Amino acid sequence: MTEAGGAGGGTTPGRLFVVSTPIGNMGDFSFRGVEILRSAAVVLAEDTRHSRHLLDRYDVTTPMLAYHEHNEAKVTPRVVDRLRGGDDVALVSDAGTPLISDPGARLVEAVIAAGITVVPVPGASALLSALVASGMPAEPFVFFGFLPRSGTDRARRLVDVAQSPFTSVLYEAPGRVVDTLSAVAERAGPDRQTAVARELTKLHEEVKRGTLAELGAYYSQWPPKGEVVIVIAGAPAPILNESALRERARELRAQGYSVRDTAAELAREFDAPRNLAYRVARDAE
Repeated sequence: MTEAGGAGGGTTPGRLFVVSTPIGNMGDFSFRGVEILRSAAVVLAEDTRHSRHLLDRYDVTTPMLAYHEHNEAKVTPRVVDRLRGGDDVALVSDAGTPLISDPGARLVEAVIAAGITVVPVPGASALLSALVASGMPAEPFVFFGFLPRSGTDRARRLVDVAQSPFTSVLYEAPGRVVDTLSAVAERAGPDRQTAVARELTKLHEEVKRGTLAELGAYYSQWPPKGEVVIVIAGAPAPILNESALRERARELRAQGYSVRDTAAELAREFDAPRNLAYRVARDAE
């Protein structure tokens, strides 16, 4: 008996399987993923022509239905109706894990709202593959997806990347890699450690590591091709100036602040540890 139950005639709702597919190397598809696609009543695919190659490779004959950003509003209610009727449905994207910079969020939200089960079928993910190969701390990290292309939204997101204390992971089109590296360097400084991973799991897989400036210069000379993931080290912790901290404590105490209020203000202004802030505030009496 397979995990997905196929078309159902009873009143028990089906399940939505969110199935990760290979990002390049077809051998990365899981046995469970193949079984789910074979057993489902329908496979929702971002591009049915693209996904047909995957299904044919594993002898999957399940019917497909296009599901992408241009038709998801129209198709979602129909899919929910099929699930209510007992059909198991599998959702795939062109590569990797659906919903991660790919369509599917609207459907998952609607399915959950309808009280229907969502089942993740894990597998390949470009962001995790790049992260573990980058040499950067893998936890915690922040995934920004594709940055906005222009305007204030892009400017704000670049500041977020530059100021994040955690490792940042970005997706980027190959023709915009140099611009993005340069834009982050303007805000984070040219020496922030970075890795650019491209064509992961494919024949020409490459992970280049260096500073923002070094990689920007390299890709200016050798423009990247293929799918690209950028991994950027987190912002270093600011160096606490204890002399300034003590001077500020004396100022606050002279203004009539209590030890407790002085410590709270020092912690806020200097991002100082609370124990240190309290000790400095107490010593300033």
